[in-house]
Amino acid sequence: MKHHKIIVAGIGPGNEADITPAVIDALQEADVVVGYKYYFRFATPHLRPETECIDTGMKRERARAEQAFKLAEQGKTVCVISSGDAGIYA
Repeated sequence: MKHHKIIVAGIGPGNEADITPAVIDALQEADVVVGYKYYFRFATPHLRPETECIDTGMKRERARAEQAFKLAEQGKTVCVISSGDAGIYA
């Protein structure tokens, strides 16, 4: 049985070179990535083909968190992405 899991990851300031190996691992592990659509351009090269991406819109942090919890409760591994410091922005 798969466990519920939410990973919060900061993809950096917008340059491929700034994405850390830990974030790449998180993206590759995810069943679903939740975030603002602009950030998917940086995440997509690291995703498995079947990984779902859900855009919650800009400044929708609460909706993003609620969506992540709903998906995790369904047994999915969810990666919530943001730019910069994920501890602040995600």
